[in-house]
Amino acid sequence: MAELIYHVAITADGYIADPNDIADDSIFLYEGDHGPDFLADIKGYGIALMGGKTYEVGLKDGVKPGEPWPLAKFANPDLKHYVFSSKMEMESNEEVKFVKENTIEFVKHLKKTTNERIWLCGGGELAHSLLYHELIDTLILKVNPVMIGEGISLFGSSKKQIQLELIDLKKYNNGVLLPKYRIIYK
Repeated sequence: MAELIYHVAITADGYIADPNDIADDSIFLYEGDHGPDFLADIKGYGIALMGGKTYEVGLKDGVKPGEPWPLAKFANPDLKHYVFSSKMEMESNEEVKFVKENTIEFVKHLKKTTNERIWLCGGGELAHSLLYHELIDTLILKVNPVMIGEGISLFGSSKKQIQLELIDLKKYNNGVLLPKYRIIYK
């Protein structure tokens, strides 16, 4: 079964974006010695999953409907994107598939039928749903040295308790931490 990895940037207080879905360089460090490692990690994924709100942020930043995220495409031109939204009215293509069907059943099937590493790259509520159904295997956090007090939580509205086993930890010169955890479901 394929490994599903939630690999995402967060603030030190656990937010993936501010209350207005902003996750730009006013909050996160995009420059620094962690950058090459992140690009190398993206090359290791075969599939990217994201929620509709996460994709909409890209649209506001200039991504054209149906295009993959530019950084992901730059790092890994073969990366297949799946965007989960029951509301988006966009046509799927070879690079980006818009999924309206049951998210959980789709991801279960995907994990069973691919041998590629699956990257959950954003969407607190999507992460919440996948965590609730115990489909996320690994958690990699790019912890930025900033606190914003409120925003979009790492796992949305989830209250599920889980244990994490620290697998690896890197510290970068700019203060970014990169812990990698295996998720242990009870």
